[in-house]
Amino acid sequence: MGMSIPYERSGRTRQKARTRAALINATREMIGEGSTPTVEGAAARAEISRTAAYRYFPNQSALLIAAHPEIDRKSLLGTNPPSDPAARLGQVVDEFLRITVETEPQLRVALRLSLDRGRGLSDSSLRRGRAILWIEDALAPLAGQLTKQEIRRLVLAIRSAAGIEALVWLTDVAHLSRAQAVEVMKWSAQALLRYALADRKHTRPAKRPVIR
Repeated sequence: MGMSIPYERSGRTRQKARTRAALINATREMIGEGSTPTVEGAAARAEISRTAAYRYFPNQSALLIAAHPEIDRKSLLGTNPPSDPAARLGQVVDEFLRITVETEPQLRVALRLSLDRGRGLSDSSLRRGRAILWIEDALAPLAGQLTKQEIRRLVLAIRSAAGIEALVWLTDVAHLSRAQAVEVMKWSAQALLRYALADRKHTRPAKRPVIR
């Protein structure tokens, strides 16, 4: 028996692509307004029948995953990135935080759902670790100065201090403006880099004198 063809890939594919896009756009609009859309709600906003909408998204989870912003960029560095790790990190964090603030409503929904185990969403469904790869790319020149374990620890520390989670805490709990929150996250990233390099120098064993 051959494999079944997904609904969207069989017949009238262009029309179906437009319908799918309309549902996703409606979902993103509703998220931007502060709500967490259902399939029925997105269908109503897009003026598409509920029955048709369920052919594309069988449940709310599938709809929200599709509406989550996709940034298919392997690097946030420009075409001629600097060699200095601090400058590279600055570029990456600047762009990462710009994306974070720009897509904040969708990211807040993803964060809320990722913490809600009852919805059956795994971290891999909505949070694919793209920022980790971007930060690793920024810190690639440190390979000769820090061990793999040290770089990994630094990458995770920077990610924990910059992103939607930190933005939510800084704005909702610490009551900073978004501009202030971004500056704090940028400062934290550079401070962690400086500490990692200073800590490495401090803990590196001193060279033994050569006895002749």
